[in-house]
Amino acid sequence: MRLTAHIALIRCAEPLPDLTPEDSLTVLDTPTLATPAPSVVRSARTRHYLMCEPSHFEVVYAINPWMDPRNPVDPERARLQWEVLRNTYLSLGHRVDLIDPMAGQPDMVFAANGGIVVGGRAYGARFRFAERAAEGEAYGAWLAQEGIAVTAPVHTNEGEGDFLALGSMILAGTGFRTSLEAHIEAAAVLDRPVVSLELVDPRFYHLDVAIAVLDDGNGSAPADIAYYPGAFSRHSQRTLRDLFPDAILCSEADARVLGLNAVSDGQHVVLPAAATSLAAAVRDRGYTPVPVDLGEFMKSGGSVKCCTMEMHR
Repeated sequence: MRLTAHIALIRCAEPLPDLTPEDSLTVLDTPTLATPAPSVVRSARTRHYLMCEPSHFEVVYAINPWMDPRNPVDPERARLQWEVLRNTYLSLGHRVDLIDPMAGQPDMVFAANGGIVVGGRAYGARFRFAERAAEGEAYGAWLAQEGIAVTAPVHTNEGEGDFLALGSMILAGTGFRTSLEAHIEAAAVLDRPVVSLELVDPRFYHLDVAIAVLDDGNGSAPADIAYYPGAFSRHSQRTLRDLFPDAILCSEADARVLGLNAVSDGQHVVLPAAATSLAAAVRDRGYTPVPVDLGEFMKSGGSVKCCTMEMHR
């Protein structure tokens, strides 16, 4: 009953109160914490991903706190890191499709931002910044060619950057890149309840750098997440505690290396190699951490999940 009440409340059209970063709870930089592993058997489920080669990836503008054009990308190193990520998915038995990169779109490598796909329906992206505007149409066109019903958005949103799909709901971020109106629009397009969560720390400007979905709840195990409390306003922290009382709490140190920008198939959790405490916590929870180095992509504020759009069943 509590879960239903929360979703019904958050789906309403009333605006959330204006809050500032000071309204969030004080979170000490303690080690990443995990409750004892539940008595469930972790099992992988074959996934379908979309990625974009980093042919044009570079940092030539600054639209988030991570980006600094004075800190250039090493193109060869970036390509190698991206190839390792792609081959990791393939080695785990997953399908990886590729969209052609577009010249002049250096952030197109971050495929997660191109939309959200659930059950054969897609809600397209409408980027906040003009620098990325062309990506939305490109990803929408690719999805349509694959036979997916794509709804072009009216409201600003950045795809899976701010929409994380679970079996029973979609967690949706707002505060920096995605509007509350887009949450309502996504709920209608995807026919799923949407839980709105307010981000208050500009370092964690997308939901997918503040929450990692460890199990989407579509298999035999219940939905399971890890998150960094300090990224969220007070009321959103309360919502997460109520919905996921056994969630792994990520430390600021692990969050700062984008440890939560992870991809899981229900057993294997592919995550940034620098997030060592988070890796230990997910292992204690019964998952198999698969660390990868995507340090070049951190220069643009992205990592594993940012590079990966999932075609959710």
